[in-house]
Amino acid sequence: MSKKTARPACTVKPRTPRIIPPGMTDERMRLLRLLATKWVNGTVLHYWFFNGPAPQLQAVRDAFTEWKALKIGLEFVEVQNSSEAEVRIGFDQADGSWSYIGRDILGIAATQPTMNFGWDLTDAYGHTTALHEIGHTLGMPHEHQSPFAGIVWDEQKVYDYFTGEPNNWSREQTFSNVLSKIDPSEVEGSNWDPNSVMEYWFPAGLIVQPAQYHDGLEPAGGLSAADKEWVLRFYPALKAAIPSLKPFVSVPLSLVPGGQANFNIVPGETRKYELGTFGTADTVLVLFEEVDGQLRQLAANDDSGTDRNAKIQVKLFKDRKYVARVRLYWAGASGHTGIMLW
Repeated sequence: MSKKTARPACTVKPRTPRIIPPGMTDERMRLLRLLATKWVNGTVLHYWFFNGPAPQLQAVRDAFTEWKALKIGLEFVEVQNSSEAEVRIGFDQADGSWSYIGRDILGIAATQPTMNFGWDLTDAYGHTTALHEIGHTLGMPHEHQSPFAGIVWDEQKVYDYFTGEPNNWSREQTFSNVLSKIDPSEVEGSNWDPNSVMEYWFPAGLIVQPAQYHDGLEPAGGLSAADKEWVLRFYPALKAAIPSLKPFVSVPLSLVPGGQANFNIVPGETRKYELGTFGTADTVLVLFEEVDGQLRQLAANDDSGTDRNAKIQVKLFKDRKYVARVRLYWAGASGHTGIMLW
């Protein structure tokens, strides 16, 4: 598709606002916002399709495969029932292409899509679109909205372009998806990647600065080197063997912000258990159960921004296999926390 041809663009659904208590340090607030949308590494994301043409479904499957081929710690599994899926994918051609961001999808009703594709995915631009929307589900924002991009817009031309064909957005949608900047606390690093899969294509005249993009910005398409680095930083390949967590044995954790610890649990008896962290820390704690060889989320708790610790109360069954994963946002002055099953 040439630079003279207008291209449809992705929209992002409104973020779930995170309430930050007053008096929080800047560093703690930054970490909470940075990691709020990220999954615990090792999560199995189950995806399900609403009705769609077979070539479009296969294009999305191929995009999931391409992300996974980077050897990230997340898994993607297609399921046949919407009630089993965290990621529910529609093909409403009248609704454009969009996705919710990261863990925000868990707050969407099981009858509703969390992602939609509104145009053909079988050409090069469509393939990049599929990768882009999955990137949102992994927790990636739009690249051009980075506060470090340094883009100066001709705002009226931006409004004129996106409120016209083929997007037909409102001014509010245009501002939200193009002109508004992400809070610096929600972005890691300070570089802008104009070739990111999360970057839009822009025609000539919309960007005033940097001057090299005044004649238009057309990313190469597909995953850039920086995209691959980003996803492997948050979701590195998991170690094959992880330690076991035994009842009434506390395990100290010394994690860097964004770091994670993983534990196998095989109960010796069927009963109600409590699983929790302790110490001055903000964590997200997730418990998975192995079902037919796959891990399915059983329970979760996020204590970030509060004065309490993450805790899960759940009935576990003798000799079944469970996995606990705890990801750290912030660990106070000491940098130490712990976990225990009892």
